[in-house]
Amino acid sequence: MVSEIQGDLSNMLSLFTNRRVLVVGDLMLDEWIWGNVSRISPEAPIPVVQVQSISRTPGGACNVAANIASLSGQAILLGVIGQDEAGEHLREELEKLNIDATDLFVDPQRPTTLKTRIVAHSQQVVRADRESRLPISTELAKCLAARLNDRIDGVEAVLISDYGKGVTTPPLVQQIIRAATERGKPVIIDPKGFSYAKYRGSTVITPNKLEVAQAVGVELTDQDSVLRAGKTLLRDLACRVALITRGEEGMSLIQDSGEVWHFPANARQVYDVTGAGDTVVASFALALASGGNYVQSAYVANHAAGVVVAKVGTATVSLDELRRSMAGCDARAFRVE
Repeated sequence: MVSEIQGDLSNMLSLFTNRRVLVVGDLMLDEWIWGNVSRISPEAPIPVVQVQSISRTPGGACNVAANIASLSGQAILLGVIGQDEAGEHLREELEKLNIDATDLFVDPQRPTTLKTRIVAHSQQVVRADRESRLPISTELAKCLAARLNDRIDGVEAVLISDYGKGVTTPPLVQQIIRAATERGKPVIIDPKGFSYAKYRGSTVITPNKLEVAQAVGVELTDQDSVLRAGKTLLRDLACRVALITRGEEGMSLIQDSGEVWHFPANARQVYDVTGAGDTVVASFALALASGGNYVQSAYVANHAAGVVVAKVGTATVSLDELRRSMAGCDARAFRVE
């Protein structure tokens, strides 16, 4: 069965170019302050970091969009930023990546989510977050929904990247799912939180193992318990597919048809798992938008995850890297049920 999966993928990967995915969610800016430490502060027992450089990368839903762009797809980003310097920096970084950021709404009442990491001698010293987790206003949610209706006919898939920062309110998520379903567009969810009711009716949901345990309210001790929890999630949410990421144990794909597949982890080396979930959901959505079935799309996502965890920091995967991984690695896939 592995050879059958691989044999159908070459043409699908070639279709990634210019496939359009609408990404809706919580936008963030990741900031890295790099420096050296040579002394301890006389004010407190903390290191004094001599700053050498500052780098910035798109995070959250923006990193999902960045992964789609790096795989040669077209990401149309819909979300909210603040009227601040971080928001301007985020726009600049998105422009560098050729990501369509014309649909970013500015809310002067909330900050752009900014995660600042101070790193000295390759070791993270501290992280400072500036954000609001309050739900966006009803009026702003209506603006996002209206813009979504303007954009949705021009895309092949819709992806909701929920980081719990207030943009993906339950009414807005349900509006997105209804609008996409009416037009026959798949909706892929990267979920957050303990209550998944707002995702009801979506096509694919991609939680990690811990998130599934929290959502279903059970302890996951082995593969059987993971699969049972995934099936419960599908039944409760009326979803078609659950793709559960399980870290070093790989991924499990559960379909409402009862078909279950397991994909062992594909990473040769693991340096950093930051943003790996963004890579998984982005590559899965792009593969689905390019005509792949659920199993093929999960197989692609598993390879993409294996590439990105070998990189440090918030990273993306290129189409060439994905091709090389799939050509050079004897990755496996098992049909469980």
